[in-house]
Amino acid sequence: MMKTRLISILSALVLFAGLFAAPAARAAGPGDLPCRAVKLIVPWNAGGGTDVIFRIVARSAQKALGKDIIVQNIGGQGGNKGAKVAKGSKPNGCTLFAGHDSMQTSYVQGRVNFSFFAFEPLVLVTHTPSIIGAHPGVPWKSAKALINDLKKNKGKKVLFGATLGSTSHFFPVLVEADTGIKFKYVGYDGTRQRMTALLGKHIQLGELNISSAKKYLGSGKLIGLGIALEKRDSRLPNLPTLKEQGINVVTGVNRGVFAPKGTPAGIQAMFEKAFGNAMKDPEVVKNLTAKGVIVQFKGRAGYRAFLKDSAAKITDAAKRVGLYKRKN
Repeated sequence: MMKTRLISILSALVLFAGLFAAPAARAAGPGDLPCRAVKLIVPWNAGGGTDVIFRIVARSAQKALGKDIIVQNIGGQGGNKGAKVAKGSKPNGCTLFAGHDSMQTSYVQGRVNFSFFAFEPLVLVTHTPSIIGAHPGVPWKSAKALINDLKKNKGKKVLFGATLGSTSHFFPVLVEADTGIKFKYVGYDGTRQRMTALLGKHIQLGELNISSAKKYLGSGKLIGLGIALEKRDSRLPNLPTLKEQGINVVTGVNRGVFAPKGTPAGIQAMFEKAFGNAMKDPEVVKNLTAKGVIVQFKGRAGYRAFLKDSAAKITDAAKRVGLYKRKN
């Protein structure tokens, strides 16, 4: 009888303790979000390369998520206008931000007071390698010839079109930092204006991507001097890398998805999974490859490490060419 009574007491104690135990962790689901649809802020105008890429990714991710993802374009200020809106949004999973390296390039130049890490990095999705493009009338047929000319003729004015403070600006900045030469920059508000100027021979050089290179190099309207990859891209097999030409620059536009700072870990994990599934979707891979980008997925931990390394490289380049404006 004593044994039976002891078992009853122990059972009661276990039940009592269970009432006060912390509830088991539960994975977040779309039903936990206080909104009918998730807003993905793309800080560039509709129809541009970044907008098109994120719309392809979002269409697939929303299927995996089980909730609509609506793209909202907030262009202006080289991507900074939309970044500010996203940064100020509630961290409840209802707003995401489609960002890339320009956030950090703007930060080191003092154009904004926040960097990658003012957000919660969720996933890296694509890489678009940078290409030095030129109109056919220039005297150089390679990046090596260009650099040698500028080294030999110091002070020579070569116009490089860029969205000042953005990735199209920091690509040639990296070339400057590695080679010691200097370009003269002409600012444009976005890729479309820059390409119009390059095609119209108002500038001599500008950044291209694989998609624009295939279009304009094939027609002879522009020429490519070098691509910033470790090895040649199969889509442009005759375009040499910068490294082949003695220029140690490997760079491009790295696009990813962020959440406002303080977004709960469970919600972050939910989006990481949804976008991860999207990047395995054969249709997404096919469509992105056709747009001239390289699918390059990293989850939260990998993306954070990637951004830390990227931020260090951007900061170093800015300091070496005198563009670093941070006081800290």
